[in-house]
Amino acid sequence: MVYLILLRHGESVWNKENVFTGWVDIPLSAKGRKEALNAGKKLKKFNLDIIFTSKLIRAQETLTLSLQDNRKIPWFQDAANKWNFYFGKHDLVPVIQAWQLNERFYGNLQGLNKDEMRKKYGADQVFLWRRSYDVKPPKGESLDDTATRTIPYFEKQIVPYLKKGKNVLIVAHGNSLRSIIMELDNLTGDEVAKLEVPTGIPIVYDFDSKLRIKGKKILK
Repeated sequence: MVYLILLRHGESVWNKENVFTGWVDIPLSAKGRKEALNAGKKLKKFNLDIIFTSKLIRAQETLTLSLQDNRKIPWFQDAANKWNFYFGKHDLVPVIQAWQLNERFYGNLQGLNKDEMRKKYGADQVFLWRRSYDVKPPKGESLDDTATRTIPYFEKQIVPYLKKGKNVLIVAHGNSLRSIIMELDNLTGDEVAKLEVPTGIPIVYDFDSKLRIKGKKILK
């Protein structure tokens, strides 16, 4: 079996405060750090060959905490020489950072409270901004826009590792992961509007030798 594991970052400080975050670089809350550590317990049984993450700190913090008790040590490539001095290469798992895996850009909504926006614009409008496939928030990205950068990156940079039989972990965000799940599960725009990706819960796909999906598990 070949495994693809998708992990949304743990709760961030702004998740806790119910604020639109997008590309603002906000760290994990105390709950989010616990979620990352708990996710790590579930990842122990997988032999990870390579990890992809976004450029945002909440994803990278989740990644680092989730591997705290793992037999592998995350190797962020710009620190390769220094880390190799202390650890053998067999201890390291390479980490590739990509802006294409960043969260959806929420434009003018970033930094604003979601409940206050519901009072101002109505619950239906805020739902469309957050969950619809093709409606953009003011000066922001729709999920379609997010998928336009995320899915080609997934297909060109990540799928080749799966084809080589490598186990891949992606630590990213609700909407970048929704884009990938939409592609893997062949979801329609209406179906993906109902899709919620929980924080800190690994989603595992297993593939056969021809890269056909054999199963999917949510490791709650």
